[in-house]
Amino acid sequence: MSEAIIAVDLGGTRIRAARLNGKLEIEIKEETLTEDEKGLEDTLRRFKEMVRKVWPTDGRTVEGIGVSSPGPLNPLTGVIVAPPNLKGWHNVPLADILHEEFDVPVYIGNDANVAGLAETVMGAAKGYRDTIFITVSTGVGGGIIIDGKMLLGKVGLGAEAGHIIVQSLPKPSRLEEESAGPALARKAKERLEAGAASSIREAVNGDLEQITGATVGKAAVAGDALALEIVREAGYFLGLGMVSLLHLFNPEILVFGGGVSNNLGELLWAPMREAIQKYAIDSSYWQDLKIERAALGENVSIIGAAALVVTKGGLTDVSEAIVHLSAT
Repeated sequence: MSEAIIAVDLGGTRIRAARLNGKLEIEIKEETLTEDEKGLEDTLRRFKEMVRKVWPTDGRTVEGIGVSSPGPLNPLTGVIVAPPNLKGWHNVPLADILHEEFDVPVYIGNDANVAGLAETVMGAAKGYRDTIFITVSTGVGGGIIIDGKMLLGKVGLGAEAGHIIVQSLPKPSRLEEESAGPALARKAKERLEAGAASSIREAVNGDLEQITGATVGKAAVAGDALALEIVREAGYFLGLGMVSLLHLFNPEILVFGGGVSNNLGELLWAPMREAIQKYAIDSSYWQDLKIERAALGENVSIIGAAALVVTKGGLTDVSEAIVHLSAT
């Protein structure tokens, strides 16, 4: 009888737990609200309850528990450092807490890194050994696989693609500040306050504080000129960020996920490609580069957390994980 894997997606809004088989197929899934405002101990209690609900009852052993969590965190020690959307979670030794409770190996990963691992093991980047995963939503996150292994850095803080500096004037600005959903909303609000015409104003009944990235995205898809200009600018900055990553890591494939990227697609990617082709130092960086939409949908964090178990926290080669799947 094959072993089971427990995967947990710890988010600012929800805790989702699942049991997967050796092929990383989800057998059962449970969820609850995070409700971090109730305090760390209360959230940990419900976290453990979710794990117990999906624990196998058919005699199978559990190979391990994998957790996808917002950072910053240290995947090498299993400590959640200080995620801004989890109140009271400061230097929480989550791996030790779960190991003591369930007596199985526990692996914890940054959510964007974990998603990149999932897409490489069984998603849009399966079969590639040099992959960069980018999520563009309320922020910009990254997961980088180099020569088959997840890039972590000295204490697991590597691959923060969203914080690449993409312009210096009038002050340094990060990729996330120019391309994520809140950036789209901020720029639309600024231009409307300056008197620009746009259907966005009507969409929020004149209340510019209600503008979101989704508001701008919908207007762009509908052909609104201002929204298209803002999205094109975001895509340009996204391209500048990708140029730096291409020069540093020379990946085979870029995989994009997240609400902004999924909803805008080519409206965002076309100016991104233009910037890549204009500013890369040689066409060899992009000529055969694959650019794909993420394939695993909302379960990417669950599958990625399970893949953490198979790859021992992302330290072993992704090819071993693929062999594990085919041999099960």
